[in-house]
Amino acid sequence: MTEVRSYTNMDNLAERLREVPYTSILRTIGQVAEQEGIEAYAVGGMVRDVLLGRSTTDLDFVTVGPDTGIALAEAVGEELGGHTAHVYPTFGTAAIRIPAAEALPEGHPDDALVLEFVAARKESYRSHSRKPEVEAGTLEEDQYRRDFTVNAMAIHLTPGRFGDLIDPFDGRRDLERRTIDTPLDPEETFEDDPLRMIRAARFATQLEFRVSDRVFDAMGVKAARVEILSQERITEELHKMLEADTPSIGFKMLEASGVLAHFMPEIQQLKGVDVVNGRDHKDNFYHTLEVLDNVAERTSDRPGQKTRWLRWAALLHDIAKPDTKRFDPEDGWTFHGHEDVGARMIPDLFRTWRLPTDERMDYVQKLVRLHLRPIALADEKVTDSAVRRLLYEAGDDIDDLMTLVRSDVTSNNPDRRRRYQRAFDRVEEKMRIVEEKDRLRNFEPPVDGYEIMETLGIDEGVAVGIAKTWIREAILDGEIPNEHDAAYSYLMDIKDEALRRGTLFETMQDRLQGAENRALGAIKEVVFEDPDLPKEQDEALAVLEEVKEGVVSAEESPDAERP
Repeated sequence: MTEVRSYTNMDNLAERLREVPYTSILRTIGQVAEQEGIEAYAVGGMVRDVLLGRSTTDLDFVTVGPDTGIALAEAVGEELGGHTAHVYPTFGTAAIRIPAAEALPEGHPDDALVLEFVAARKESYRSHSRKPEVEAGTLEEDQYRRDFTVNAMAIHLTPGRFGDLIDPFDGRRDLERRTIDTPLDPEETFEDDPLRMIRAARFATQLEFRVSDRVFDAMGVKAARVEILSQERITEELHKMLEADTPSIGFKMLEASGVLAHFMPEIQQLKGVDVVNGRDHKDNFYHTLEVLDNVAERTSDRPGQKTRWLRWAALLHDIAKPDTKRFDPEDGWTFHGHEDVGARMIPDLFRTWRLPTDERMDYVQKLVRLHLRPIALADEKVTDSAVRRLLYEAGDDIDDLMTLVRSDVTSNNPDRRRRYQRAFDRVEEKMRIVEEKDRLRNFEPPVDGYEIMETLGIDEGVAVGIAKTWIREAILDGEIPNEHDAAYSYLMDIKDEALRRGTLFETMQDRLQGAENRALGAIKEVVFEDPDLPKEQDEALAVLEEVKEGVVSAEESPDAERP
C-alpha cells in the first residue's frame, strides 16, 4: 500500500526533491527555461509521486506560451549533452528520452527517464467526438483541465522559486485523505473526457485510494459516455490497472458504477448468481478478480509489467462460463468445456480490445485452454503420458500455468484450499520426474522433417506431417523413448502407412472443387488420426468421399451457422 505522508504547511518541495534521482535534471530545466525566457513548471504525476515518495520515470513539464514546450525541450536536450527532442507537432509536445545509465541509480528497474514538454492549454471533447479541441492557455487553465486534484499540482522550476508548490485544488489534502476527486464538477470533467472515469479507477487501484462519493456518482451518470473513446486509450489504462498490486480494486469500481458494461460487457456478464431448486453457483466475476489478485500476489517479486499477459490470462480464464453454464438436476451448475470455448474466444476479444494478436495472444489462449488440466493430474492413477502431454503443450509456460491454477483456488474453506495446493504439489513433483526423464520442455521430435524427407525420398507434404505427428504421439504416449534411434526405427515401421495416407490426401485434394475445399480440414483429420481407415485404396477413398459429402451437406443446410 502506498505510504501517505503528512504535508501540513508544505509550500516548497525543494528538500523533498533532494530525495529523487533526477533533481539535478529538474534544476537544469529551470535554468534553461530562465535563460530562454520561458515560464516552466513540473506538473501532474511527478509532483504527486514526490509527495507520496513513489518512484516515477515519466516527468511532465508545462510551459506558458504557444510552442514554448517544444522550444524548451530542444534547448534542454542540447544542455543535457545533445539528447534529441522528439517533436510531435500535431499534439504540440516534445519528449526527451535519457538512458537509465545517465539519469537513474544503478539497478533501477526502468530503462530510461522520459521528459515530456507541452505548452499550457485548455481542451474539451464535444458530445460525439473522440478528439479534443485544444487552445493555448495559462498555467491555471492547464491545471483546471486536469483530471484529478492529486494530478493538478505543479512546482516552480526557475532557480529563484525552485520547488514552490502550486496547489489550487488542495491535492495535498486529497492525498492525505487517500481520495481521488476532480478539480471541477465531476460530471463536467467526465463529459469533457470520459476516459477520466477509467483513469479514476486506475489511479484508485495503483494508489489504493478511494474515489469520492461525488466522483463515483458522476461515473454512474456518465457511464455510457465511454463508448465514444478509442479502444486504444481504454486498453492502455487497463494495462496499468492490471499491473497494480491489487488489480481488483479498479474492476470492482468500474462494475459497481456501471462503466464496465459499456466497454467490457464480456467481463460484466460474469457477474451474478443463479439459483435453481435452492442450488446456486459462485459469482464468477468476483471469483475472477480474486484469481487476478492471487496472481498479482504470487508474482509480487516481479514488476507488474513483466507479468502483464499472465494477468490477462487470469482475467479471461473463465470468460466462457456465461456461455457454458447449465443446470443439471443431479450435478447442479456446470460449466463443461468453458476452458476450450474460452480459448476460442480469445482472438476475437484481443481484436476487439486492440490487444496484440501475436505470440502474446497465443500465450493467453494457451493458459486459458490448459487451466483445468493440472488438477486432473493430481490423481494417483494418472499416467506419465498425461503428464508428458501437459508438459509438451505448455512448454516454457508451464510455470506460469501452475501459478494461474494455484491462484484459481479461491474456496472460503481453508482445509479445501490446503488440499488443492497439496494436490498441485504432487502434480509439480510428477512433472519434475517426467521432465527429468523425458526432456520434454520445448519438445521437438528427435527425427525432424528434413530427415524424414531424405530417408523416404519424398518432398515436403502431408506424408511428412503424418510421420512427424505419429512419432511425436508415440513419444508422448510412452511407446518409444525420446531418443533419435528409437524414433528412426519407429519411422521405418510407419513409413509405408504414412506414404499411403499422404497419397490419399493428395488424391482427395485434387478432386475437390469450389466449396468442396471446405472439407479439406475434416479429410486431413481423418487421414492423420483415424486408425480404422480402410487399407484398400478404393475403400479408403470412399470413406473420405463420405467425409466430404458430410461437410458439404452441413454447409448447404439452411440451419447451418454461417461464418
